[in-house]
Amino acid sequence: MHKTPIRILMIDDDEEDFILTRDLISETGHNTYTIEWVNNFTEGIKKIFQKNHDVCLVDYQLGANNGLELIKEAITKGCAYPLLLLTGKNDIEIDKLAMRAGAAGFLEKGKTSSKHLESSIRYSIQSAKMLREIKTLNAELEKRVKDRTLVLEEAVAELNKTKNELSEALKKEKNLNDLKSRFVSTASHEFRTPLATILSSLSLVMKYWEQNEKEKLMKHFNKIKISVNNLTDIINDVLSVSKLEEGKIPVSYEEFDAIEFITLSLGEINLIAKYGQEIKHNHSGKKIVVQDKKALRHILLNLVSNAIKFSPPNSQINIHSEVLNGNFKLEVSDNGIGIPDKDQVHLFERFFRAENASNIQGTGLGLNIVVKYIELLNGEINFKSKVNKGTTFIVKLPAVSINADNNNVIKKSNY
Repeated sequence: MHKTPIRILMIDDDEEDFILTRDLISETGHNTYTIEWVNNFTEGIKKIFQKNHDVCLVDYQLGANNGLELIKEAITKGCAYPLLLLTGKNDIEIDKLAMRAGAAGFLEKGKTSSKHLESSIRYSIQSAKMLREIKTLNAELEKRVKDRTLVLEEAVAELNKTKNELSEALKKEKNLNDLKSRFVSTASHEFRTPLATILSSLSLVMKYWEQNEKEKLMKHFNKIKISVNNLTDIINDVLSVSKLEEGKIPVSYEEFDAIEFITLSLGEINLIAKYGQEIKHNHSGKKIVVQDKKALRHILLNLVSNAIKFSPPNSQINIHSEVLNGNFKLEVSDNGIGIPDKDQVHLFERFFRAENASNIQGTGLGLNIVVKYIELLNGEINFKSKVNKGTTFIVKLPAVSINADNNNVIKKSNY
């Protein structure tokens, strides 16, 4: 069977050493070797990287350079086949340096037999081959480990995501349960007053109807109307909070006339105004705005109903709206009881009632609902207040552009 010859490159500045080595190779009695000789460092490096050989014999002395330098440079540049160092004397230190440089072996000139030379060459080639195979296997193993690690990381990430989603869902469920429990407690208390008022007034209405006392009838009709409105507010509050908490309120932007919208909304709220209360509205800027009408209505009605609730009869409530560069601004000001400084930090918390508002009916949900709707519209709310002087709420909503064909939002800008 024909064997492919082992191709040897010898780098040595002494031709006699080359001839001696060639003869030693010939003494093996096999025609399985070819040997090529170059006599200097530079040509040696060039030949190595032509990659036409299986093994390289490098003399320690190479003129101004030495074989260790050549071995280091060849290995640094990626030489994959074995390099054996040849030296004229048996020096253990040179041997150590050769191993550190990356040499596959160390041979002493003049004391190396043809058999030793052949076995060293074959052993170095076999070792280099095994090392390449180990590197290939190691690279494949590393890739498999990396791929498996990536799969595991993705699985862990998915598990963490599921865990977080589950945790968030449980947290939301707990919040909703807490909200429901708190609402049941609050509502049961808040329902008593308007229901008692309605029942009391209804019994008196029957009496005054028979006596035809119209003035007293109107007084109790108004009490019933106010009580019904209070009950409606409580129910609307809890429905809004539940939907907002569950994320069931979609945002739907549309173009509309801001002045007309506020005027119509105030027509509804005027029904619950106290005796002599006057609600004034003024507008600046353009009339047309793009916003979510339902969300904006909740914001407006909650703020104005609060102003009515916490202001005395015969007082004035001022509303200012503005559309500038598409941005919408709403200010609601009253001359009511104001908010104590120590309570202001908690004002938007759910169920919070200011110290001076404990005797005024309410759930403590209104401003929390306002904040949730404003967050839904990417807006902001601020306020300023002084006890017994009044409160002003300022709402700012960013401009929104919509696609006229499908009513989708195509641009939002910061206020």
